[in-house]
Amino acid sequence: MRIYLMLSKNTALVPFDYPVNLVGALHKWIGRNALHDFMSLYSFSWLQRNERGGQKGLNFPNGALWFISAYDPDLVKKIVGGILDDPEVAFGMRVLEITLRETPVFASGMRFSLGSPALVKRTLENQQRHFLFTEPEADALLTETLQHKLARAGLPTEGVAVRFDRQAPGAKTKLSVYRGIENKVNYCPVIIEGTPEQIGFAWDVGVGNSTGIGFGSLQ
Repeated sequence: MRIYLMLSKNTALVPFDYPVNLVGALHKWIGRNALHDFMSLYSFSWLQRNERGGQKGLNFPNGALWFISAYDPDLVKKIVGGILDDPEVAFGMRVLEITLRETPVFASGMRFSLGSPALVKRTLENQQRHFLFTEPEADALLTETLQHKLARAGLPTEGVAVRFDRQAPGAKTKLSVYRGIENKVNYCPVIIEGTPEQIGFAWDVGVGNSTGIGFGSLQ
């Protein structure tokens, strides 16, 4: 299930590393929870809608769009309740409108654009390595992560596969900073094959690592 939020324009400059503030707003709405202790079965986009960038940050003069998705409908209800109690997000932006959408029934193979860049990482020899969409092994790691999340939700893992659409125009990698840590992230659409249930699950929970802090959401 997905929540689409229309936000008001900002009254303070939005820094480039603003996703940490989105995490703060989300956890404020959820209230006391142990979500950070478990594999994230939710995802959320970055802010969307004609931002204007400068050297020091971003402005959203026409407001912004933001979506949050979760596999558990009870979590969605909790988030909505938190928004109604306190619609403030950050930087003077607040929620003006809430729209809910049920998880669609997808075909057995779908291509998705990203609502936030995908992060693929593993710890190898006590060091963390980030994988780029140009590396063939990144596909297997995307698939592995989705399978782990499916298993945690009690859903079948057989037959699902995720891969980057490397032929997509404009596909690229960038550095994204979260709490002072630099992450090599991928701006590249993904193709997911599997059952409609598995693909709908991916639409809710995102792909790759760290979806709970704003990476890997699917449009």
